[in-house]
Amino acid sequence: MHRMYGPIFFVSILGAFREIAAASQHINKDLTNHYNARFHVYEEPYNIDFTYHNYEQMSRFLRTTSLRFQNLTALYSIGKSVKGRDLWVMVVSSSPYEHMIGKPDVKYVANIHGNEAVGRELMLHLIYFFVTNYGSDPYITWLLDNTRIHILPSMNPDGFEVSKEGYCEGGQGRYNARGFDLNRNFPDYFKQNNKKSQPETEAVKEWVSKIQFVLSGSLHGGALVASYPFDNTPNSLFQSYTSAPSISPDDDVFQHLSLVYSRNHGSMYQGLPCSPSQPGFKNGITNGAQWYPLTGGMQDFNYVWNGCMEITLELSCCKYPPASDLQFYWEENRVALIKFLAEAHRGVRGFVIDENGNPIERASIKVKSRDVSFLTTKYGEFWRILLPGIYKLEVYANGYLPREVEFRVVEQHPTSFNVTLYRASRHPIEDETGSNFYNGNRDHTNRDHVIHFRPHSGTNTASEANSGIFSSLSNGFNSFVNNWFG
Repeated sequence: MHRMYGPIFFVSILGAFREIAAASQHINKDLTNHYNARFHVYEEPYNIDFTYHNYEQMSRFLRTTSLRFQNLTALYSIGKSVKGRDLWVMVVSSSPYEHMIGKPDVKYVANIHGNEAVGRELMLHLIYFFVTNYGSDPYITWLLDNTRIHILPSMNPDGFEVSKEGYCEGGQGRYNARGFDLNRNFPDYFKQNNKKSQPETEAVKEWVSKIQFVLSGSLHGGALVASYPFDNTPNSLFQSYTSAPSISPDDDVFQHLSLVYSRNHGSMYQGLPCSPSQPGFKNGITNGAQWYPLTGGMQDFNYVWNGCMEITLELSCCKYPPASDLQFYWEENRVALIKFLAEAHRGVRGFVIDENGNPIERASIKVKSRDVSFLTTKYGEFWRILLPGIYKLEVYANGYLPREVEFRVVEQHPTSFNVTLYRASRHPIEDETGSNFYNGNRDHTNRDHVIHFRPHSGTNTASEANSGIFSSLSNGFNSFVNNWFG
């Protein structure tokens, strides 16, 4: 019995060793391939050409950047397009994986219209510029040390894939894969927007509901101007190409932000029209509705629903110019793109806390006489971009007595302070009531992750009765105009 099974047992052991050895070689080969794929990026020169990058090339550049600059970048997807392409966002910051408490989050969104391609490429070059200049350029180092910058290079990757280089006008590739204009697909403050919400729009809405963005730029093409809210007007029988401005409560701030971009741009401030058939823009800026009204725009949504100051940046007369022009557009916009983001550090910032020093989440804050409110983050943080002057902050939270605080904003640095709210069941001591005047600048250096929620439900202020045949006629005319402009 033993002699009979002994050789078989020995052969079995040899076979097992051979299988283990083969498996080990296979694993080692897989590990080698894995690490080669992961780390070969360090062996190759890191660069980006002035050319258009399709979805795969763009994704490869973003992944390469995230591997090479792990201390400065984080790559994430906020969702997928109709055709399943990731909507990539890259964070560039000295703290890319965690929110820096007391320091603002800002964003750029490009290529919302797929055939408006310049902004898409400028965002890739901006990422490259940030990561390769951090530590050597003092201004870039300061910006990344004190700000988390989120960059979505392409909100409409499906549209870009069917667009054609060299086409300056027209609508091919403008829309998403279902034929929807994504910059007419958001909830609207003035009018009922009955267009079916698209996956790209839903992804952006969810994204901005979770992060308290302070400042944002939406990058477009087909004109050369910085456009600011409001983009739409109250309901009227007809809307025309030439319309009256629709003024927001923060009109002074929006004009300032637009001028910061325009003045730092190579030529935008001159306000020259792209063609004799287009209008010129004084100082290179315009109120959106005064240019032409539109329903369902992203910049109004960011502002009204989320308290984020967003403007629209039209960067090129030609929507999809030849790649040979891209270096020119980069040089025209580089300084403006950077200086604009730094404006998040203007105005007022601080924390809302209770009497025990604990942060109050979702406290509602409004600057008096400016009707658009915003909420504190998980850690009680708030920011508001304001020009120099004296203001009053109105602060409310469920279960707490409301508070009004007077403060001054100066040009040199943001005004920082805490607002203490007291529970409604107790009364603060007499010298803590009423308005307090702050001129101080107290910074908080703690760090943690923060999730911010949408301020309110997002119900449209327009009623169903306001939509109908006149609205359809108006929208038809606007669709014609929109195909020619941003």
